[in-house]
Amino acid sequence: MTELLRAMAMAVFLVLMSGCSASLAPVVDIYGQDTRQRKVTSGTHHVREGETLYSIAWRYGWDYRELGAANNIPAPYTIYPGQRISLALKKPSSSSSGSTSKPKPVTSTSSSKPAPRPSKPVPAKPAPSKPSVSSDSGARTVGPVTWRWPASGTVVERFSTASSGRKGIAISGRSKSPVIAAAEGRVVYRGSGLTGYGNLLILKHNERWLSAYAHNDAMLVKEGDVVKAGQKIATMGATGTYRTQLHFEIRRDGKPVDPMQYLPKQ
Repeated sequence: MTELLRAMAMAVFLVLMSGCSASLAPVVDIYGQDTRQRKVTSGTHHVREGETLYSIAWRYGWDYRELGAANNIPAPYTIYPGQRISLALKKPSSSSSGSTSKPKPVTSTSSSKPAPRPSKPVPAKPAPSKPSVSSDSGARTVGPVTWRWPASGTVVERFSTASSGRKGIAISGRSKSPVIAAAEGRVVYRGSGLTGYGNLLILKHNERWLSAYAHNDAMLVKEGDVVKAGQKIATMGATGTYRTQLHFEIRRDGKPVDPMQYLPKQ
């Protein structure tokens, strides 16, 4: 009888576990080692205490604006514990496709005059220029953002486009050495809820650009704080990893880019 009860209890436990996992999407960790694609486009995420839309978007490879629009969450993207965030891409509605109705013709009158033609041809608009790049005194401006190194140390791992590669750079250093803001911005996440990142800070620099600072020991700023470029925001640690290091990421429109292309040369 005891063995039968144990077997029944185990069966119930497995059923419950399978029911829970059905609504959870795979976590995209620091190396992008997920079982599917880089951007998760199925399932739902249940908001937990301390999470922000920015951290959820970061976890699943979304741009935070796109994720907010997919869930009808407008700026400033406020979410609540227990809320369900859909990770499924919405298909465009049929109404948004080309309409077959023809525009109503404009009736002319005898008193109407044809619109005058310009005497000179209108010059074509110039093609958009490439982002300006300049560097001085340890900082490098690429487009609208001026970047600087987030920590002193040696780059021990570099950005990789491989599915299992690092989506940022790893900078080695001494425990509790300074971690600084790589650019002016606002803290949009402070926590340890993302697998593989340890104590993590995410800064928003403008609508398109975010940066992340992982494995911190102490975090010296809180969510909502506006920080200046070069301001000390944390101390280097080994949380969520096996050695003292700073994992640093830059994302543009939700996609990881190689920080070495934006940081000034050492």
